[in-house]
Amino acid sequence: MLFRSRVINIGSLSLGGDLPVRVQSMTSTDTLDTVASVAQCIRIIEAGGHLVRLTAQGVREAENLLNIRNGLRAAGFDTPLCADIHFNPAAAEVAAAIVEKVRINPGNYADKRASFIRQELTAAEYSSELERIRERLLPLIKICKDHRTVVRVGVNHGSLSDRIMTRYGNTPEGMAVSAVEFLRIFRDEGFNDLVVSMKSSDTRVMVQSNRRIVSMMMAEGMDYPIHLGITEAGEGDDGRIISAAGIGALLAEGIGDTVRVSLSEAPEREIPVAREIIRFIGGDAGRIGKPCAAPLAHLAPLASPTSSAPSAPPASTAFLPTARQGRYMPEVVTEDGGIFTDESGNTPRGKIVTFRAENICPEIPGIKNIPEIPGIKTIPEIPGMQTIPEIPNTPNIPTYGGPIILNPVFNEDDPVRLRTDAAALLGRYFIDRSVQGLCISNRGTVQGIILRDLSFSILQATEARITRTRYISCPTCGRTKFNLEQAVQKVKAATTHLTGMKIAVMGCIVNGPGEMAGADYGYVGAGEGKVHIYRGTDPVLKNVAEEEALSRLLELIEKDQASR
Repeated sequence: MLFRSRVINIGSLSLGGDLPVRVQSMTSTDTLDTVASVAQCIRIIEAGGHLVRLTAQGVREAENLLNIRNGLRAAGFDTPLCADIHFNPAAAEVAAAIVEKVRINPGNYADKRASFIRQELTAAEYSSELERIRERLLPLIKICKDHRTVVRVGVNHGSLSDRIMTRYGNTPEGMAVSAVEFLRIFRDEGFNDLVVSMKSSDTRVMVQSNRRIVSMMMAEGMDYPIHLGITEAGEGDDGRIISAAGIGALLAEGIGDTVRVSLSEAPEREIPVAREIIRFIGGDAGRIGKPCAAPLAHLAPLASPTSSAPSAPPASTAFLPTARQGRYMPEVVTEDGGIFTDESGNTPRGKIVTFRAENICPEIPGIKNIPEIPGIKTIPEIPGMQTIPEIPNTPNIPTYGGPIILNPVFNEDDPVRLRTDAAALLGRYFIDRSVQGLCISNRGTVQGIILRDLSFSILQATEARITRTRYISCPTCGRTKFNLEQAVQKVKAATTHLTGMKIAVMGCIVNGPGEMAGADYGYVGAGEGKVHIYRGTDPVLKNVAEEEALSRLLELIEKDQASR
């Protein structure tokens, strides 16, 4: 069944239903700096943002949202504003009377910061906790009703409560339950101007948690709009690819009403990336009316087969993932059938024969004109959106006993656009672990090593195959106490020699410890000029001077590696 959200109004902005997917970003300025905040809001709006979010970590910041809002209105902009709240219900209640939308986090609105300590509760105790949360939410609900303020129930993988993690784990299921607990309270109080979001720095967790919340809402008769985003996506090409892979996967399934691409860069630079993902998946209308089976018109038409079928299976089928002792590790395949073992390999390991079809059947599994080769099947050009009979089912790849190699053919001269489009199209197949190989072809001027690197980047973004260090870094905001973009670049430059490691670079500790649950090390802003160094979720070095923090991080990594 297709999920269709209700339409809600956020000030002058309508969201949901059949409306185009909306784009938003978040300021990185100090919310107490009215002039700088207004100027950055305007840059986001002029870049194409439909809504702007600002942090309000305290009551003073929440109160100053009025000055920022008035400054925007005086400049001729009626774009709605959203206050981002963590830990501070008092700030949320002040902001709700000023701005058009308030984001609260179920993991820390009524609960203290997660300590990652098990909190075993009986059924009665658990019920009592939910009643305590209800009482804490009632003042906010009344203010939002009085001022027609929308609430986003925004769950982050990195900041679930101890209560939720004890019962459900730090999992997609736990994320969805955390949101639904809050949604039920709002609905029971007759308040339905709600948006819900499930965010993670892990594309698989993000996709699975969104599918789960949709399934749970549908089961309970809820239809609140969905906000999509990958938290701590990073910067540069990697940040764009990981965002496109996760967001594109869900948009292609008809899930998503508003999008934010979270980059460790100036916020206005997020907007073009989000708009391109939406355009690629949803067309110029920018709306996924239903999961569509038709191929995307802007992919290049296919030529005649480039090879003839061999009489026997290629010898290199043994190199495909099915022979890797059950480990999922998709291959990157070249146009001539070479298989790269890693990003730096220039010598193909074995050969396979790939084929392109003359005709495309617009519906899966009707792929036509594929020569039958035992052990290998190539999908020459992928329809942009699959027919997905029921959320949260995986994309309906044809039933087939051997490895499936995706071979989409693009016609693109812009490498930035190609990276975004390819990740948005292909990411879901590797997130769902449903295919075993990737060969990106392009009729445009982007060729060679760029296509190979793009293939590995998509596999890295979906954690289908890790070939280099993954950097988890948040988009900077008003809570950040140092130059996050520079910090990310310094950490990356100093650790590029490492392979298969996850390093988190975080501006503050709101999501840091939780998002670092999957990271090996963390470099986290702790205050003005101070950094905490984490091993996993353990802050092993606290309040390190920023000028010393990078060398201390490297010393810790080297010490750990030497002791293994």
